[in-house]
Amino acid sequence: MSLARNDLGLAPICQIGMVFPKLEPALALYEPLFGSFAVIDGGPMAGARFRGRAGDYHIRLAIGYSGSLELELIEWVSGETPHREFLEAGRSGLHHVSFRVENVEDVIERAKPLGYEAIWYHRIDPAIAYAYLERPGDPLVLELSERPWDGGNVNLSSDWVRGRR
Repeated sequence: MSLARNDLGLAPICQIGMVFPKLEPALALYEPLFGSFAVIDGGPMAGARFRGRAGDYHIRLAIGYSGSLELELIEWVSGETPHREFLEAGRSGLHHVSFRVENVEDVIERAKPLGYEAIWYHRIDPAIAYAYLERPGDPLVLELSERPWDGGNVNLSSDWVRGRR
């Protein structure tokens, strides 16, 4: 992946994302290993695109850290998302790795010649966007994260997050 990482100008991984049918059993598994997680239920979200179709979704998150690496546990609740697709394929656990980028759309375009396709995209506001990219034959999804803060993908100190824990 070093060639792709260089071609795309990716910084080191900022987050590892794992998907599970329910958060509570995953928390019981991983809190003894990594420490406490903040559970966030953002409620229904509008404005995402999954495999070319617009759709609302709802996921629950648990955010923890191993040093500066953000660990994200995800429970799919509703909507058409990569998380639902992953679970319906009988899978759970490691789903994606995330990279912070300056411009999601620019990196999506630069990733196309490398075989990556954006399968999920959500511009939450002018400063925040996320995209999941996949390529044939590779089970690992890449997440691109455009946001104004450093660290992981979820700003645990934001008013929006504090109101949803």
